[in-house]
Amino acid sequence: MREQREATGTGTIRPGRPSELGEVRRLLEASKLPVEGVPDSLENFLVALDGDRVIGAIGLEIFGESALLRSAVVDETARGSGLGAQLVEGALAKARVLRLTDIYLLTTTAEKYFPRFGFKAVSRESAPVEMRKSVEFTTACPASAILMKRELR
Repeated sequence: MREQREATGTGTIRPGRPSELGEVRRLLEASKLPVEGVPDSLENFLVALDGDRVIGAIGLEIFGESALLRSAVVDETARGSGLGAQLVEGALAKARVLRLTDIYLLTTTAEKYFPRFGFKAVSRESAPVEMRKSVEFTTACPASAILMKRELR
């Protein structure tokens, strides 16, 4: 996917770069979100920038024709600006470009946020087997996390 920049009210959204891994991890830790399993390359991640500073991120962890939406985070200073929604929409657009059939996510706090993007709660057993073996499923998120799914086709 070519690098596309999208102006937002608080910055620019574009594909993540390996050099931004530390900033993405800092944001996740500050928001008490798991950093385990975040790839070093940030392949299939988008970042939101305010100047040169990373203020948001979201990633897709690919499993065949499905993906796990993960590491959705916005810096405290940019919350409420619509940046989170733009990141989610960007990840959904990337998933369509990759011709994925569905996207899953695990959440302990945002089950009321994601339905606006077409996500619905589903049983954990409904996720693809490979996905259920991922770090996000096995160690990063607690067993009490809610699994949500959005079909793309």
